[in-house]
Amino acid sequence: MDFSKFLSEYWWAIVLVIIFFSGLFTINQGYIGVITMFGKYRRVARPGLNFKIPLLENVFRKVSIQNRSVELEFQAVTADQANVYFKSMLLYSVQNSEEETIKKVAFKFISDKDLMQALIRTIEGNIRAYVATKKQAEILGLRREIVEFVKEHVDQSLEGWGYHLQDLQINDITFDKMILDSMSKVVASNNLKAAAENEGQALLITKTKQAEADGNAIKIAAEAEKEAARLRGQGVALFRREVAQGMTEAAEQMKQANLDTNVILFSMWTEAIKNFAEYGKGNVIFLDGSPDGMEGTMKQIQALMVKQAGTKQ
Repeated sequence: MDFSKFLSEYWWAIVLVIIFFSGLFTINQGYIGVITMFGKYRRVARPGLNFKIPLLENVFRKVSIQNRSVELEFQAVTADQANVYFKSMLLYSVQNSEEETIKKVAFKFISDKDLMQALIRTIEGNIRAYVATKKQAEILGLRREIVEFVKEHVDQSLEGWGYHLQDLQINDITFDKMILDSMSKVVASNNLKAAAENEGQALLITKTKQAEADGNAIKIAAEAEKEAARLRGQGVALFRREVAQGMTEAAEQMKQANLDTNVILFSMWTEAIKNFAEYGKGNVIFLDGSPDGMEGTMKQIQALMVKQAGTKQ
């Protein structure tokens, strides 16, 4: 068959086939196509193979529904006029894949560059507004509060654009060198103060415990001395009672035997002198060894014996 003749007879069919295939197009996974006709929105095209009316419909834009991130670096000023420098990471995405949301994303901004600029300025503006109400000493402890404040206010704007703020991470917060140095000095002085207070409390506790221990020791010693004195008194009293009883019994027996009781007294006297000599440890004891002195001592002992016997009866 002559090819030129075939083309001349079936050229219109070939043109139709070419026009048909020119209407086929694909949308990658993670994207949604926006189709317009004569510059006006017509419909959306989902991922996969799609068809548009050749020469009439056009793929205006392919909107990504994947998460996107951007790093931010900016400066803010606190209520006490301190410069604060932030480094943060912003994670955002299209709110959902519904048709109305895709229309917002496709037509709110001319390009992704304009969207990014508006998004960054909105984030920075909200953080600056929040920081301006706080003092520099408070900022380091307010990371979570800053993120929550930004999410609450920025989400309202992003919803109108068809986007959603997934996450905002503040990676670094720094100050001017002069402020950092002063903050370090404040921290160092607070640490020294805390150390001094802890040392003072430890010393107070040690002194208190030592005083309690000394008091308890004195109390225990006093109780022991009291008990020892009581026992010594009981021993002396018992000794005296036994001596008196023995002397009384000896005197009674001698009376029954018609013997002179002075023999007992003389024996006690000599035994006492003997004990002084044997067990004395250098102490000087003066005794009246004259007959008159011994006689006087005997009379005193006899008087004690008589008194003891009368008490016993």
